[in-house]
Amino acid sequence: MKILILCTGNSCRSQMAQGFLQSFDHNITVCSAGTEPAAKVSTKAVQVMQELGIDISDHHPKSVNLYLGDTWDFVITVCDDANETCPVFLGQVNRRLHIGFEDPSKATGSEEFIMSEFHRVRDEIRAAFYDFYIHHIKSH
Repeated sequence: MKILILCTGNSCRSQMAQGFLQSFDHNITVCSAGTEPAAKVSTKAVQVMQELGIDISDHHPKSVNLYLGDTWDFVITVCDDANETCPVFLGQVNRRLHIGFEDPSKATGSEEFIMSEFHRVRDEIRAAFYDFYIHHIKSH
């Protein structure tokens, strides 16, 4: 089973989704990429994932161009922008899904509020991708 998770910057939501899917099942191949990759993974995303025992600190944003010719069981976009600008895949894509989340890195306000947004979105990603895992991967 090969899954590609796409976002715009590949610095936050897609990285968290990749971390969760890998934690659910080490036998699946999960990659993430961005249409406009950021310079590094969000330190706040790393922090909120570490709180759950999932280490994404060694992840790096990658360009979707690295994966265009590959074969995927699922390609999943996690932000509206990537869903709109997702390139045509040259390789075999069995199913394409969109499971969208707000971008916590765009939150403004106090540090406490920004972290609460990272926690909220992290928990939404965990719930949605666990549901995806149970219904599309574990059951097959």
